[in-house]
Amino acid sequence: MKLNLDNNPAGKIQTECLVIAFTEGGSLTASARAIDDASGGAISRMLESGDIVTTLGKSNFLHNLEGVAAQRVLAVGFGKHEKLNLVRFDRACLAAGRTLRDHKLTKCHVCVHELDVDESSPHQRLRQAALAVHRANYLYTATKPLKDDSPAPLKSASFQGGPDLQSAIDQAEAFGLGFEKSKDLSDLPPNICNPAYLAQEATAIAGHYDNVELEILEEDDMSELGMDALLGVSRGSANAARLIILKYSGAKKSGRPVVLIGKGITFDSGGLSLKSGENMMQMKYDMCGAASVLGAFIACAKLQLAVNVICIVAAVENMPDGDAYRPGDVLTSMSGKTIEVLNTDAEGRLILCDALTYSQKFDPAAIIDVATLTGACVIALGHHATGLMSNDDQLSDELVSAGNTIVDRAWRLPLWEEYQAQLDTPFADMKNVGGLPAGVLTAGCFLSRFTEDQTWAHLDIAGSAWKWGNEDGASGRPVGLLSQFLLDRAS
Repeated sequence: MKLNLDNNPAGKIQTECLVIAFTEGGSLTASARAIDDASGGAISRMLESGDIVTTLGKSNFLHNLEGVAAQRVLAVGFGKHEKLNLVRFDRACLAAGRTLRDHKLTKCHVCVHELDVDESSPHQRLRQAALAVHRANYLYTATKPLKDDSPAPLKSASFQGGPDLQSAIDQAEAFGLGFEKSKDLSDLPPNICNPAYLAQEATAIAGHYDNVELEILEEDDMSELGMDALLGVSRGSANAARLIILKYSGAKKSGRPVVLIGKGITFDSGGLSLKSGENMMQMKYDMCGAASVLGAFIACAKLQLAVNVICIVAAVENMPDGDAYRPGDVLTSMSGKTIEVLNTDAEGRLILCDALTYSQKFDPAAIIDVATLTGACVIALGHHATGLMSNDDQLSDELVSAGNTIVDRAWRLPLWEEYQAQLDTPFADMKNVGGLPAGVLTAGCFLSRFTEDQTWAHLDIAGSAWKWGNEDGASGRPVGLLSQFLLDRAS
């Protein structure tokens, strides 16, 4: 979807739909006042009669307003004025975007960012509104094409504002492209989106930007490097693993890069520790970490941010066959540390530990791994927050701040030394599960053992990347958080 600015008076803009914000107890925005004046007070009368609904996230179409050039107006409710903050603002914008997507509209003009929201700037509100409309406009069509009579997503959206706000539109469009790529990849079925397909996608990304390089390691390459933890997971699959490395050069060569590592389990059967059949079909989403780091990488390259970024995708399928790794096996990681496998369904940390070790060859300024790692994180935080663990307070604060800024929020969890003991075993340096208590934390502790001398953070997106059993599919998160983090670093 194309995003652009239009600073003509809202009531005079020729568009299929004019999108206006309303709150309960708040005054009319500039555009709402303009169309109220142009229509002879129709807006005020409909507010008084209750024909315009101001409830958060609710909206209704207004037709045939005299003096207004738009074919229709979408009146969007933002709830009680005194409760309005950026999170509620984003929620209402997403709801409005879905309404626009599901209507037979092809373009619209949006004015909702005229609302006063906390201490946010016009730039931040415009960017948030534009990104929300872009995100909500997504519709999966890869294996279910639109029917001729189906409502189609918007082709373009203009936003009220002048050239001084162009950077907000540019950022929203870049972030939106990142979200779109993340959702596209995550929603694809696993018979299409396998490790080779992710490598193909990375090749296309590298071919699109002059300052992006690509390297792909095959299983023989990884074997030579001693990545037996990653390869152990891959052994049971007919689809060979790939380690995909994208390099973006936006700053001086001497600038230490930020490394983003994504868990790319393109399908997770659980291996020999087989998952229950009830929810196994959702395990195509076990590569959402890979999808999100690719999405953030695209946003960074689109904006040509002044930062060096390396994106590493560990692309593996976890399947059971006669050669699959077993509970009781001891694997030797690239770092040389040995791991006793107690559960083959705790495979994400096994592929990530080798990717983490490999990433240190780039002398990174920071390493951030992103993974749908534990169901325990969903139990702890639900689907609203990403779980964050880090060995560095400054990096953690940067990530939390970035998430708050773009409403893609994370919550820091403890990474205390006391939890490490749960990984002890007499048969290896560590075991791959720490038992039922604090499962999300012991998973983080496991990864921390491979980043002891690095500035590192782990994002567990098992809850935020998609909703279990939800028909809407992937959320694209945490593309927003990661993109904002890279934008902040570049600034």
